[in-house]
Amino acid sequence: MPVYNVPLQGFPAQTRTPHHLLALPQKSALTATFRGQPLDALRTPAVVIDRAVFAANCARMHANATQWGAAFRAHVKTHKTAEGTRLQLNSASGKTHAIVVSTLMEACEVVKAGLVADGTVTDILYGLPLPPNKIADLSALWDEIAQHGAIIRILIDHPDQIKFLETFESRRESPRTWSVFVKVDAGGKRAGLVPTSPAFEDLLTALFNSPAISVHGFYSHAGQSYASTSVNAASSFLSAEVDAVNAAAGLALSMIQGMPGVRSRLSTPFVLAVGSTPTAHVANSETRDKMASLLNGTLELHAGNYPLLDLQQLHTSLVDRSRVAQKVLATVISYYPGRGVDGTDEAMCDAGAIAMSKDTGPSGTFGEVLGKAWKLGRISQEHGTLTRSRGAGTPTGRDALSVGEVVEIVGQHACLTLAGHPWYYIVDSSVAGGGNVVEDVWVPWKGW
Repeated sequence: MPVYNVPLQGFPAQTRTPHHLLALPQKSALTATFRGQPLDALRTPAVVIDRAVFAANCARMHANATQWGAAFRAHVKTHKTAEGTRLQLNSASGKTHAIVVSTLMEACEVVKAGLVADGTVTDILYGLPLPPNKIADLSALWDEIAQHGAIIRILIDHPDQIKFLETFESRRESPRTWSVFVKVDAGGKRAGLVPTSPAFEDLLTALFNSPAISVHGFYSHAGQSYASTSVNAASSFLSAEVDAVNAAAGLALSMIQGMPGVRSRLSTPFVLAVGSTPTAHVANSETRDKMASLLNGTLELHAGNYPLLDLQQLHTSLVDRSRVAQKVLATVISYYPGRGVDGTDEAMCDAGAIAMSKDTGPSGTFGEVLGKAWKLGRISQEHGTLTRSRGAGTPTGRDALSVGEVVEIVGQHACLTLAGHPWYYIVDSSVAGGGNVVEDVWVPWKGW
């Protein structure tokens, strides 16, 4: 691949590959180009992931699930890569073969990457309520992976989804039965139904009477748990999740008594699937001991953000900065003395909304600069404004910024931050000097 030298005043000449030649990046070409480069030689903005921290976070989550007495299902939507998926499924503390995807592209790329063929993934849950226009694609994908003993599972939370599925299967020469998680609303009001509602019982009736469906279990995601700021708060959200799916399974069990035809099609015991990154962090032996002893199924824990983490997760107080595996490198491109609040200085960097996302949260900013008292206070499409707190005074010493300096920023929401980048630079802090040198490049799956 062609390269060229970029002499930068005050910096050594650097060998780089023109970005337009990498418009359709291939991992092999990217890795060959960037492996061994120091981080300060990279074009910015650039996402950097510490593989050692990523892997340690994965191992910790497997250990949590084991302590909690649950199976584990890894959500792959944060990084959308084959390499990250392998680390999530096979860690130093355990192994799982089950994943959740948010897009059809993720599911297809998992298969394309050979993760199903080699047995790494055997169970793929499409993590949105079933879209009618994706049934045929999911069915074709299931046909492809069935030869490896793998399965596609789906989420249902509305009777019309059942009708679309039945119509599709009625046109097949050999209709089949789909494995279904019933989506339960445990208070987040994102998707699913409250198990105590009449609509939920009606949904179960439709599911049990459908020849196209076998109810595998009940699934909840405690998105509202991101508001946690303590172990006790996160534990309360986790308990609420378990109570919700357990109540749903209890209702289902009571309904199928005396329905032998239905019972023969069900996957019992039901799977009670719960989790988000905050609640998964507190799933351990202590919270298991506090759980009601009678469960109407077996537990499954799921989470997605946990390998990488971000400012939002730091605000929960359930993790510390040493566990944040990702950061964005940005270059200071201008400086404005006294322009900020109370005469504080401001600076401009080349990481904007596309590189960081416009998510804000409890921190009140779009990102925080590591090792310096600067924050990403304002943001535009391709650049951001670095600001200081009121009364911070003139930055000196290590806290000072200069034009041309590369800073490291941790953003509010890793999932959206990573979505804006065409590839990630991988370092490995477990290797001597590896934390500052590119060891690998991961190319994420794009599209829906």
